[in-house]
Amino acid sequence: YRTMQGFGVHTFRFVNAAGESSFVKFHWNPFAGTHSLVWDEAVKISGADSDFHRRDLWEAIEAGAYPEWELGVQIFTEKQAEGFTFDVLDATKIVPEELVPVTPIGRMVLNRNPDNFFAETEQVAFCTAHVVPGVDFSNDPLLAGRIHSYVDTQISRLGGANFHEIPINAPIAQVHNNQRDGMHRQALNRGRVSYEPNSLGGGCPFQAGAAGFVSFPEPMEPEAHKVRGKPERFADHYTQATLFYNSQTKVEQTHIINAFKFELSRVQTPAIRERMISGLMNVDAEMAKAVADGLGMRTMPEPMPKVLKKNVKPEVATSPALSLFARPGDGGIRARRVAILVADGVEGRGLKALAERLTAAGAVPRFVGPQLGAVRTTGGDTIEVDIPVSAAPSVLFDAVVLPDGDDGVGRLAADGRAQEFLKDQYRHCKPILALGAASKLLAKVGIPQKLPSGQPDPGLVLAQSKESESAADAFMKALAQHRHFDRETDPPII
Repeated sequence: YRTMQGFGVHTFRFVNAAGESSFVKFHWNPFAGTHSLVWDEAVKISGADSDFHRRDLWEAIEAGAYPEWELGVQIFTEKQAEGFTFDVLDATKIVPEELVPVTPIGRMVLNRNPDNFFAETEQVAFCTAHVVPGVDFSNDPLLAGRIHSYVDTQISRLGGANFHEIPINAPIAQVHNNQRDGMHRQALNRGRVSYEPNSLGGGCPFQAGAAGFVSFPEPMEPEAHKVRGKPERFADHYTQATLFYNSQTKVEQTHIINAFKFELSRVQTPAIRERMISGLMNVDAEMAKAVADGLGMRTMPEPMPKVLKKNVKPEVATSPALSLFARPGDGGIRARRVAILVADGVEGRGLKALAERLTAAGAVPRFVGPQLGAVRTTGGDTIEVDIPVSAAPSVLFDAVVLPDGDDGVGRLAADGRAQEFLKDQYRHCKPILALGAASKLLAKVGIPQKLPSGQPDPGLVLAQSKESESAADAFMKALAQHRHFDRETDPPII
């Protein structure tokens, strides 16, 4: 969650003090950068810790590594919108940042965890109908439906029309309106009446006037007709899908292809698989061919007939901002979880110093051993194991450190759980630091010291224990890059 973007898929309006309207789209961008999991990793996490994402967010906040997001807006006029090749009122369409840049206007910091998870999280009621003066609705048809349906949902979900008075949903600024009574009412309104005009309440309550919310008086075109239907450009289902695919890096395109292969391989009806491939032909022919090859299809179907017959030439062919790699973040390693594998006979002094450096940089190192308790190092000291390897699969960590020490490395090499841990770390493209004798452990597991291309692997740091200072610098640099996808091959070599 800490590295997810947030998008308002709907187009709203900003209305200034002069009553002038502009369209607006809202964006949340994480300061930590945009990063994600790979599919195999996500599947294994679901079994290892179903609360993984929530726990990660909670622990980061508890550690003081507060997640932050920048709030940005895309603001454009109705005249600009009319000139776009897509319809901004179609919730499935984006406005490329090359056409309308995102302007930062604020930030959000999560600096406290809930005191009561049910009261403060489970009872949250998001509602598109709740806007403030200066923000108004557009004619987005899906938004129009949600303005009603979200209110209706919260009424049934939270027990009545006063769901907005539950403390977590209540506005900080006091709100005055004519609403009274109902189930679970919290406000204590004084006075004999709730209407206006009146003589019993001295004229109160009364309308706020210009300071209150006023809907934008949208002008209507002469000879316009109100119909039940959608504009023609809503039928353009493929232009922006092609834009999105072409804007991805080769790594991301491969992940998209593999996702289609997996999902469609579960479809038992060949005709449905063929129909999906025919739709993908309208997005990108090479992608469709790669997916079809993965499904064992010997012939390619014809492209699916398009609803919108005329060809649409988009304003931009690619939009780099659509790639996760476009936002690497602040380059830090705050809240990154690092496993340090230990066993009896490892070299301990360098490991403890490394753990201190990682902690000082904001990372979360954990000593992972064969069982809870202490392991004895070559110098006679002990290291307390934070979590046993049986309860700490690789997918719960962002990187791994392998210790020096022949005896300790030998014990780790004999442990199939440790071997599987390393295989997953490599397979999921995570950084690995191997000190001294640990290179033997890599060899036993079958982890190559170079990339499939023959180039050095920047995510694999090999060093002697006496070089631990410089090795730590290289390792933290690799950790800040999140993943090293140049390792990926199809099929995986490990």
